Amino acid sequence: MVERKDVEFEADGGVTLRGWLFLPDGPGPHPAVTMAHGYAGVRDHGLEPFARAFAEDGFVVLVHDHRTFGASEGLPRQDVDPWQQITDWRRAISYLESRPEVDPGRIGLWGSSYAGGHALVLGATDRRLRAVVSQVPTISGYQQGLRRIAPDAVAALEEAFNEDERARFRGEAPRTQAIVSSDPAVPASYRSQEAIDFYLQPKPDGVWDNHVTVRSTRAARMYEPGTWITRVSPTPLLMIVARDDTVTVTDLALAAYEQALEPKRLQLIPGGHFDPYTAQFDKSSAAALAWFREHLA
Repeated sequence: MVERKDVEFEADGGVTLRGWLFLPDGPGPHPAVTMAHGYAGVRDHGLEPFARAFAEDGFVVLVHDHRTFGASEGLPRQDVDPWQQITDWRRAISYLESRPEVDPGRIGLWGSSYAGGHALVLGATDRRLRAVVSQVPTISGYQQGLRRIAPDAVAALEEAFNEDERARFRGEAPRTQAIVSSDPAVPASYRSQEAIDFYLQPKPDGVWDNHVTVRSTRAARMYEPGTWITRVSPTPLLMIVARDDTVTVTDLALAAYEQALEPKRLQLIPGGHFDPYTAQFDKSSAAALAWFREHLA
């Protein structure tokens, strides 16, 4: 049996981060895995099945909500700052190290999508980590923007950034937009049906809202975690890449993997960006679990 506990710990600025701690059967200390959600999501967006799979195999697992999302504190709400999320994630690693159930010398990290990009940065810069899994990761915000934003829509997007800057200079709250919408008249981060289905999946009331700050999009277009991939070594790196990913874009991930140094492994799975959480969960979770067993167990 796996026990799930609600936990919290303090991050910079006195912000309380909250998450779930999954505890396996048997006496510790156990190896551990720290996990976090992707862009503008919460831990309820498909992370618990992965966490339970790892915990059932003997790993302590911490899944936290990034600041300004879900149960974690932070203002303005629903604001994505990748470098703040990375800083907070280091605090999550420290929290895991402090737990008596955890062997601090055997901690791994799992990140998916935007957090898959964070996994590359943390793998390259935090040597407390003994293994890293980067699933369908963001590689280049600039290149992804070129693929996903039509050229005739860029001017309007840039003007939205400018208006947000001017509004905040006047003391107004950051502007927001939808995370998912099928209505072309509604500014949104994602429009595909697979993204809409993923983000709008059933969740407890009040844990997530379908909006994100406009400045989060600017930050995402500036974020280049793939530049860190050559520095992850000698920490072992597993990349899980979907063959038909149009969100974080398959060929960018494959090209980045080729630049990574050993030890590394690539797991290609069928489907699109969100299939590792759903139709291909068995394959993606088994690959990650095998990697953690190999390097942490």
